[in-house]
Amino acid sequence: MYYTYMLRCEDHSIYTGMTNNLEKRIRQHLTKDKNAAKYTKSHTAKTLLAVWQSDSRSSAAKLEFYIKKLTKPQKERLVLLNDMELLSGKLEIKHYERMDMGGEES
Repeated sequence: MYYTYMLRCEDHSIYTGMTNNLEKRIRQHLTKDKNAAKYTKSHTAKTLLAVWQSDSRSSAAKLEFYIKKLTKPQKERLVLLNDMELLSGKLEIKHYERMDMGGEES
């Protein structure tokens, strides 16, 4: 299983990434581990906003790629409303399932 995720940073920017070990990767970002992304080391990741799971690395990477091309308002809409229609025509959106975060953004 692969995951595409979005993190809110302290400066309110949004970081998007993908992994096959979600818990470990999020911990790396939040603690600024040596293996964290350069972006989250300098922008301080704060909150996990959204996670989608997919069956293949290729699918997760495609979703990450297209999310990164969205504007900030579109990313906010995707997080808030799970508006996957923003990505229709680019991806087979039926291949992605958003995971329940069990709470709201802080």
